[in-house]
Amino acid sequence: MKRGALAILCLLMTTAASAQEKKLLHGFDGGMMVHTGYLSGNLDAIGYQAKGAPMGIGGVIRLHLGEHVRIGGEGYVSTLHQRGNGSCLKYGWGGLLADCYTVLGRFQPYAGLSLGGGAMTTLLMFEEPASAWAPIGGTRYRKQGFMVIDPFVGCDFIVAGPMHLTCKVDYLCAFSESKLLPHGPRVYIGFLFYH
Repeated sequence: MKRGALAILCLLMTTAASAQEKKLLHGFDGGMMVHTGYLSGNLDAIGYQAKGAPMGIGGVIRLHLGEHVRIGGEGYVSTLHQRGNGSCLKYGWGGLLADCYTVLGRFQPYAGLSLGGGAMTTLLMFEEPASAWAPIGGTRYRKQGFMVIDPFVGCDFIVAGPMHLTCKVDYLCAFSESKLLPHGPRVYIGFLFYH
């Protein structure tokens, strides 16, 4: 996985350098987004159904190649709280992305795909402590890596000059040991700055 990501990064850098020489590089953009949505799925090893609305934050940076293509990278952290007692599933992921866009007045719709990886940390507490600082029985913890396929669609609203508001919907598919982890759609809202 690391070798593949390094090879893709080198390819992106080479493409960006050659695009700049041929005047195909038309700028770049980047910014931060917050997100929520709905995730659900089984944790088969412990027979637990995880579901709910995650909350998270992250960002994106992209190079503009030509008039309608962008390539770059993104990374996010997302927490899905469970059971109302501090239990949670925490996702951290990132990857390389490519998308296509067009400009229609002050709107800029786009669609694309991200490929990458990350890790999910699971902490589930099924019992209450007998007293403060006492160990909690029935607790499950695991950290596991995963691969990501993440299709997305969105639309920017061009506020003024380089500042854009963006809204994006994705469907993060995280695969670990050939199993699909709790998944579902997420909605992102944020600010982007173009140059």
